[in-house]
Amino acid sequence: MVINRALFPIIQRYIGRNKVLLIKGARRTGKTFLLDKILASYSGKYLKLNGELPEVQAMLAGKNLSMYRNLLGNARLLAIDEAQSVREIGQILKIIIDHFPDVTIIATGSSSFDLINKTGEPLTGRQLQFTLFPVAQLELSEHENPIETRQKLEERMIYGSYPEVINLEGANEKKRYLTELTTSYLLKDILQFEQVRNSHKLLQLLQLLAYQAGQEVSNHELAKSLGVKHDTVARYLDLLSKVFIIYSIGAYGRNLRKEVVKSLKWYFVDNGIRNAIINNFSLLSQRNDEGQLWESYLMSERMKRNSYKELHIRSFFWRTYDRQEIDLIEEKDGKAEAFEFKWKAGRVKPPVFFRKNYPDVPFSVITPDNYQDFIGKTD
Repeated sequence: MVINRALFPIIQRYIGRNKVLLIKGARRTGKTFLLDKILASYSGKYLKLNGELPEVQAMLAGKNLSMYRNLLGNARLLAIDEAQSVREIGQILKIIIDHFPDVTIIATGSSSFDLINKTGEPLTGRQLQFTLFPVAQLELSEHENPIETRQKLEERMIYGSYPEVINLEGANEKKRYLTELTTSYLLKDILQFEQVRNSHKLLQLLQLLAYQAGQEVSNHELAKSLGVKHDTVARYLDLLSKVFIIYSIGAYGRNLRKEVVKSLKWYFVDNGIRNAIINNFSLLSQRNDEGQLWESYLMSERMKRNSYKELHIRSFFWRTYDRQEIDLIEEKDGKAEAFEFKWKAGRVKPPVFFRKNYPDVPFSVITPDNYQDFIGKTD
């Protein structure tokens, strides 16, 4: 199954402008496939380079305008795959974009911390950033009807939605792929670019986060459990975020005395990676974390949906010190909306304190009966 990616038309809109378009995302999410499709649809002349090739790195490193001019020729679109492999890539891209006003550059990179760090300051005001996630349900909807989507829900909660996972047949093949992906590609980014020496501590941290996904996590407690310094945990969490394995949301509140406002919840971008970390691909009927998987699945799919629809929504959780809580608060243009996630149906009312202090905020319960609109539909 060939999946049309939601970023495709978004990127197309910016081609023809004198900008650097940065496509970031974890390895194996389909960045090269997306780039090739964009180039195939382009009616003009383009040049594609692979930043991992030594000859490309040497050629670009010279920062020679005459060489760049000869290299580009009549091309008005320059594509550099795995751009983070090129030293001083930010300055190189700035030179090209400054001196060739008719050129658009597309650069892809697997590790946000490496690509963005190398391109950030030199390209201020000259770049647009886009994130390619594992496949979103809104991208799959053109291949299946709502009944088929519902039938595949459990599979996606367990194995996630990396492009190759979706196209693999059989549980064993999916398990093998996810295990290999986790150890050989995703963690490799951190070990390679940041020279993390205690790789076993990093894996232990991921395991702790996997068991506590969707719960408030204390860096102090994580550091104590791992036997490392608080700063080390903070650094590892930052690195894991920047290679798109995990992400966090903060607490929502108006500084009312009962509200928790200085806390974070951590989620995995993909449930398949989370389950590979703890080596548990059991069916939902055989496990006790189905509610956790459901919340993580919805959070990630909603994040993809909001990103691809360019909605610029801020996401939070809400909790009071006496344990009244709501899974997700979304805020846009000064207006908020609340959502509670329930795997099993049942009547759910908003917490009393929330309803009293936020009477105008809409409250919805998301269950398997109504989730498809929540992760795919836009207003």
